[in-house]
Amino acid sequence: MDEEADKREQNATRNENADCVLDGRDGRELSVRVFDPRTQIKTASTPLTHAKFPVVDVHTHVFYRLRHNEKALDDLVAMMDRNRIAVCTSLDGKLGGQLEEHLDHLWKRYRDRFIVYANIDWRGDGSSDDPSTWACHQQGFAERTAEGLRSAVKRGVSGLKIFKRFGLGYRNPDGSLVKIDDPRWDPIWAVCGELGIPVIIHTADPAAFFEPIDATNERWEELSRHPDWSFYGDEYPSREELLDARNRVIARHPKTQFIGAHIANNSEDLRTVSQWLERYPNLWVEPASRISELGRQPYSSRDFMIRYADRILFGTDGPWPEKRLHFYWRFFETRDEYFDYSEKSPPPQGLWHIYGIDLPDEVLKKIYFENAARLIPGVKSRVEKFRKSIE
Repeated sequence: MDEEADKREQNATRNENADCVLDGRDGRELSVRVFDPRTQIKTASTPLTHAKFPVVDVHTHVFYRLRHNEKALDDLVAMMDRNRIAVCTSLDGKLGGQLEEHLDHLWKRYRDRFIVYANIDWRGDGSSDDPSTWACHQQGFAERTAEGLRSAVKRGVSGLKIFKRFGLGYRNPDGSLVKIDDPRWDPIWAVCGELGIPVIIHTADPAAFFEPIDATNERWEELSRHPDWSFYGDEYPSREELLDARNRVIARHPKTQFIGAHIANNSEDLRTVSQWLERYPNLWVEPASRISELGRQPYSSRDFMIRYADRILFGTDGPWPEKRLHFYWRFFETRDEYFDYSEKSPPPQGLWHIYGIDLPDEVLKKIYFENAARLIPGVKSRVEKFRKSIE
């Protein structure tokens, strides 16, 4: 057996026994899988149970998380009330039957509390293992999708959501990955501009997911639990290629407003996101599932939020347990130091804590609801009704 093979076998054995042996007790080695440190830092704490102002959450997945459970929907609205969330944007309206069912489910009793985005059905009735049969590769697909969006907007839909499999999962008939900036899709982006609806697009993923899963990867523990979240290797485009392709689409369609989900999926590098916001006046960003990154660079995050207050929306990627919402309010509204960003233990996105950025009221209002009311059809009237109801 060569030296490398021997090392691999030793590592495999260690991993198999990690939870029962590498527990750190009595001087034993400690596996990062069970590392869950309790901080000794004692600082001021400002627990918040609701937002200071009304909120529009522009990034939630009500269908995929709650699956049209009536009781769960009632509980969600009650939680929204407690936290001053005026409106949630459900991003789960796949064009066709799912969209109609979702609208009926949400709007039957809570039309004033939810807006809905459509999704593109790239596969259609095609076979999952045969991309040549997928709807997106049939002639006229983009034009048919554009017409579907026209009908959806007449029905009351407020935007279009693009999931990360666009660029990282969907394939061409030859097996290559579908390219984000393929001109075949231009009619889709163009009709969104014509209809006045934004496109919220999730492109790529955190930087660590494109790096080797090794001792230098700061999210090793997370990726070791979810190795399928890794996009490292020749099978995938680089993160930079994906983000550049998305940016070319944004540049090519200046009349269409694009929301870069998760701080345009580059929350680790706010300087670059700032450059994008300067370069593309039709780009907006939102922080869903990224206060874990923003909160460990509080000075840069605060400067960024204040400078681009007119281009930032609020999002969570929920519905989440209520405790996680409270961390969002604490991050945006306080100067608290070194606190949790998640209710989970250990935290899901890195073994660290975050700091509050204490935004001024005028910035909070823009991020929480004013920008969404300017950008997204159907939001302004709903927020006004909610504000009257709590006055």
